[in-house]
Amino acid sequence: MNILAFESSCDETAAAVVQDGRVIRSNVIASSVEVHALYGGVVPELASRAHVEAIVPVADRTLSGAGLTLNEVDAVAVTYAPGLIGAVLVGVNFAKSAALAAGKPLIPVHHVRGHIAANYLTHPDLEPPFLCLCVSGGTTAIVHVKDYTDMEILGSTRDDAAGECFDKAARVLGLPYPGGKYLDELSQTGRDDAYVLPHAHVADAPMDLSFSGLKTAVINLVHNAQQKGEALSLPDLAASFSGAVSGALIPRVLHAAAETGCQRLAVAGGVAANSRIRKDLETACRQAGLRLFLPALELCGDNAAMIAAQGYYELLAGHTAPSGLNAYATRDLALG
Repeated sequence: MNILAFESSCDETAAAVVQDGRVIRSNVIASSVEVHALYGGVVPELASRAHVEAIVPVADRTLSGAGLTLNEVDAVAVTYAPGLIGAVLVGVNFAKSAALAAGKPLIPVHHVRGHIAANYLTHPDLEPPFLCLCVSGGTTAIVHVKDYTDMEILGSTRDDAAGECFDKAARVLGLPYPGGKYLDELSQTGRDDAYVLPHAHVADAPMDLSFSGLKTAVINLVHNAQQKGEALSLPDLAASFSGAVSGALIPRVLHAAAETGCQRLAVAGGVAANSRIRKDLETACRQAGLRLFLPALELCGDNAAMIAAQGYYELLAGHTAPSGLNAYATRDLALG
């Protein structure tokens, strides 16, 4: 079964065709990151306009790459939540039109469920149940994936997402946008014990997280040094910051594994590409006797292949939508 999918929740216009939820036949991404880099972050209106300009050629290239016509796909999937509402609407409306024109089922897919499904494309042997650490610019959560469409959030951030924290820290360090990649590279030559940064604990919620204090600490550290004319070691600060984020995530994931008895842990989202977090997870899982599933680096960021993969399982579960499907800026992961 071939699923054609579209993803437009932020600044990537993406389309893909995936066979049986596991095999990528075509995967095309058009990014508008260069436009947003001028402003140091994503400008929602510019993102929406870029999607409108790119989605038709992206769709054409995707079908051509898969060797299929629109009439030959079995269903059309699309990210319908969460995301920048204007951006999400572009993908939703295009997917609705494509499904209606071809007479195919329309499958609504939650963006974070898609990130989780990126692991199915990397690891054909991965099947629920398992735990998934979802870490991106908009989400930080520990998810119990009980079945392909049955998920429960065990813990999540109370404020900032880990990816947002990385981007803000990178910006105050004067790194280009998107900052997570550059901060990761900078940290490679730094000492992670050079700066003492806070690790927040949420009372009575051992699997919840908080990153706002860490973000504020880095901003204040840099601003105070600038005001006093003191020099900071940017590699050391980047390494200390990366270590602090990793140090917040891993104990909570291990707690979730102990609570649920799950022996398999997957990671999803853009922050899953961070080298420090990947390394620390590998070490922690080896010591705890857990099997770790890391998505391929090219599938960590936003893409439509992950939406098609999850769309396949949503379709098998009977989760289709009418032509009146709407887009949502926020949506509970458990609701799909």
